[in-house]
Amino acid sequence: MPPVFQVALPLPPLRLFDYAPPPGHAAGDDDVGRRVRVPFGPRELVGVVAGVGPAEPASEGRLRPVHALLDGTPLLHGELLASLQWLARYTHAPLGEVLATALPAALRRGEPLPDTHAWAWRLTEAGATALPGLRQGSRPRRLAELLSAGDRDEDGLAAQLDDWRTAARALEKRGLVERIAVPASQLAPDPRPGPEPNGEQREAIEALRAARGFAPMLLDGVTGSGKTEVYLQAIADCLARGRQALVLVPEIGLTPQLLGRFRARLGVPVHATHSGLNDGERARTWAAAWRGEARVVVGTRSAVFTPLPEAGLIVIDEEHDGSYKQQDGIRYHARDFALVRGKALDVPVLLGSATPSLESLYNAGAGRYGYLRLSRRAGAARPPAVRVVDVRKRALEAGLSLQMLDAIRAALDGGGQVLVFRNRRGYAPVLLCHDCGWSAQCPRCSAPEQGRPMTVHAQGRRLQCHHCGHRRSAPPACPDCASLGLQPQGAGTERIEEVLAARFSDVPVLRIDRGSTQRRDALARLLGELGDRPGILIGTQMLAKGHDLPDLSLVCVVGVDEGLFSADFRAHEKLAQLLIQVAGRAGRAHRAGEVLLQTHHPDHPLLATLIDGGYPAFAGDEMAQREAAGFPPYAHMAMLRAESQHAEPPMAFLHAARRLLEPPRGAPDADVASLSGPMPAPMPRRAGVYRAQLLLLAPSRRALHAALARAVPAIHTLPEARKVRWSLDVDPVDLY
Repeated sequence: MPPVFQVALPLPPLRLFDYAPPPGHAAGDDDVGRRVRVPFGPRELVGVVAGVGPAEPASEGRLRPVHALLDGTPLLHGELLASLQWLARYTHAPLGEVLATALPAALRRGEPLPDTHAWAWRLTEAGATALPGLRQGSRPRRLAELLSAGDRDEDGLAAQLDDWRTAARALEKRGLVERIAVPASQLAPDPRPGPEPNGEQREAIEALRAARGFAPMLLDGVTGSGKTEVYLQAIADCLARGRQALVLVPEIGLTPQLLGRFRARLGVPVHATHSGLNDGERARTWAAAWRGEARVVVGTRSAVFTPLPEAGLIVIDEEHDGSYKQQDGIRYHARDFALVRGKALDVPVLLGSATPSLESLYNAGAGRYGYLRLSRRAGAARPPAVRVVDVRKRALEAGLSLQMLDAIRAALDGGGQVLVFRNRRGYAPVLLCHDCGWSAQCPRCSAPEQGRPMTVHAQGRRLQCHHCGHRRSAPPACPDCASLGLQPQGAGTERIEEVLAARFSDVPVLRIDRGSTQRRDALARLLGELGDRPGILIGTQMLAKGHDLPDLSLVCVVGVDEGLFSADFRAHEKLAQLLIQVAGRAGRAHRAGEVLLQTHHPDHPLLATLIDGGYPAFAGDEMAQREAAGFPPYAHMAMLRAESQHAEPPMAFLHAARRLLEPPRGAPDADVASLSGPMPAPMPRRAGVYRAQLLLLAPSRRALHAALARAVPAIHTLPEARKVRWSLDVDPVDLY
């Protein structure tokens, strides 16, 4: 029988599906990696040819043919296909689901590989004539003035003019401007020289220039030390060798600021890919990289799947950040997969952070990574002074002490800007009845033994669960006692904004959190609105990551205490990283910086260690505790999760899975993965489903994967598996 297609489909079974090639086509090795449209039951699916070979004997003569070959040449091939196959093995996930995760949504649907020209805007003859008559200072007038100097690409317009698209559409309707397709290479700006690197930066740059082949390097640089300048110089060297560079960033909000800086310096078009773009835009970036046209790609987690046929460098900014871990579907870690790809591509991988993950510090200490250190801030900037504000028995206004409010006034009077950091959005954490103690709980996330408060939004008018998104109006009276004494308790970013706007009405007060930055480019617009004027920013952790705020002189951290006590063994590491990162926003230019940490636990060892010894001292203490407890990075972990509408099925499934995961009798200790559970998850109910989990800990990666490889195929066939939704998370970063 002639060879058939072995197709990977985005389905749960850990197997490939055999299909006959379409009539008149002989299956061959050059078909591997091509997308195909195939019949599957009564529907059609898009899959990827993962192999070519003989059909299974039982299916001989009964195979359904492929409906269509979607690609003239393989879309997935070479290093990228091999790396994705590795990822499927490492996560013990179906290859078809891994391949689907790696493709942009438009390509997953079977759409053709898009054209990769760029779009620009041009002022028409009618527009040049009408320009003087456009209203002075209006956005259409400013856009027309920009275009009068020459055609502008859309990325360049976004960097120069807020909400330019609305103005462009208005002018286009009048025939004053037109959108034109141009080769991306035409839009490259002239490269600009950067500042002269200091000694430590120069050492890091030279180490990267000297690297040959795969060379993972950890760039451990204090906040404001100029890590981005090291990235830029390394990327410029990569481009000079005719190679491609991939830069990963943790948040969409960082992308516009970084893109603007990269475009100004590198002299090539810089392509972006992140969830804020539409499907077509993401597919075009992927296609441009696949064709070798995109020389620099900057993106968030999923950008790690970008094709790199001429790879020269991979950079992972803020490598410690938890957002690099995918928490549903295929639970990959973009940082770790980037290292795997770097090894397969034989290129340097640069991991940068002011607060490196303990895993990366461990690997650097073991000699697996090179270690580059930037110990001082770039230029004349100095580290901020840090003070702990003890608020025990002190009156608070929206969670802010009088000492903190006085410090804000002094900073504003000195011409500086202030960041008030509160890592809880909304108006207040809970709505409470002052008479009977009733509180508003989420009906979809609360369990009999554990309630989950709904967060108060819109100045008390709306309740929203930040775990499942459930919303409802706030009740006019207490449902239990009919009292009108319903009071928001605690303070979120909305309530702090309300109080500070009233107290400091002479300066702009801007809130930056998920609620205020939902629109495209909203973060850049808000920061641009503040400019260099004295003012107050109120924000969550999205403001702690990599933003350069040169006029910021005071950082006030509210709500430290909530992170000091947690059941998650990584909680202290996450809190220490967050505090160091947000403190690092202050004093980054000519202004001296100060940081106030407000707490009810001023003597907590974590705070004392961070203030006295900084992050290196904390990391040393925490590593010793992890080693004593046998936790990562001194062990390797996996977590089996299960959930259902009822509490019993997840526990029954996990008990059955545990029996399959038990080590064979007589296995040596080095090959044994210890099991903990089943147990309810720390949050036992979420979005209406009950959740439970089973933890595996092993002394070596080999032992962990041996246990999983032995058990996972059998777990898929368990009768109990059909009654739950379950997932496997290798190297989990969040136990909740």
